[in-house]
Amino acid sequence: MAVQDRFGNLIIPKRHDAYAGRVNDLGQDLELRLVRYFTVVAAHQHFGRAAADLHVAQPALSRQIQRLEKYLGVRLLDRIPQGTRLTPAGQSFLPRAQALLQAARQAELAVREQAETERIAIGYVEDLVITAAVRELRRRYPDAEIATRYLSCRDVGALSDKRVDALIARAPLPFAADDVFTTPLYEEPRMLAVPRGHPLADRASVTAEELAGEEAAPCAFETADWTSYRILGAGVPPIESYEDKLELVASGRAIAVLPVGDRRSSLRPDLVTIPIEDAPPSQVVLVSRKGDPNPMISNLRLAAKTVLTAPAA
Repeated sequence: MAVQDRFGNLIIPKRHDAYAGRVNDLGQDLELRLVRYFTVVAAHQHFGRAAADLHVAQPALSRQIQRLEKYLGVRLLDRIPQGTRLTPAGQSFLPRAQALLQAARQAELAVREQAETERIAIGYVEDLVITAAVRELRRRYPDAEIATRYLSCRDVGALSDKRVDALIARAPLPFAADDVFTTPLYEEPRMLAVPRGHPLADRASVTAEELAGEEAAPCAFETADWTSYRILGAGVPPIESYEDKLELVASGRAIAVLPVGDRRSSLRPDLVTIPIEDAPPSQVVLVSRKGDPNPMISNLRLAAKTVLTAPAA
């Protein structure tokens, strides 16, 4: 019969029955699955109920318990008319088995939590190029899982919906200040895009005051007078697609205020861009949800502040 030493450790004496000389005879480490089976049988004190709880056949469960007993070299359970009962060795092994399973579960959770903290999805919008920040983040954290997601004007809600963990975009954004943490990255001046032949097309620059009287058609989420992208023109409906905005400008129905860093308008030979004097700059920011425990967000913030700058004029 198994006994304990003065430190409470289980001592398994040599046996001369069917278990003798069979300790670890499988040449394997102790299987946690067998340990869990034992704890369930011990809890139910009945093989039939334990098998139902574990969703295994009762004969198969009996064989697995026998494997565990053979591995340990000691009987853990005795069958009785009412079901089963723990032997003295089983009583000694049970709390250690439970502690072993708990330790394994904690180790699994710790690893999963670590994996979660080394994963981030970064959203970015419009013309912004965030390659330098992503490259720097990957250099600093080569084992992290880093994904990027392009978002259109109407997809900015991806941050609130948790489809992305952080968003690099142009302010202002439709988030309550209490809900997000905002980090300014850099600023860009504004320019005006007009069709060739427009009265302003030959100007070296225009002033913000000259545009003050123009009627604006905002993007769906715009919340301020000086948003990063504005379409100016009487009777122009809200437009979300950037390409549709440029098409509207090229047709002569509107003019557009854009950040100077957005070079897409220069790809169209039918458009001309003109610097705007005295206009507030377009601000590029990194936004994340307040209270988000993912440490990769602060890591991204540091990387982005280090390498992301306004494009050269």
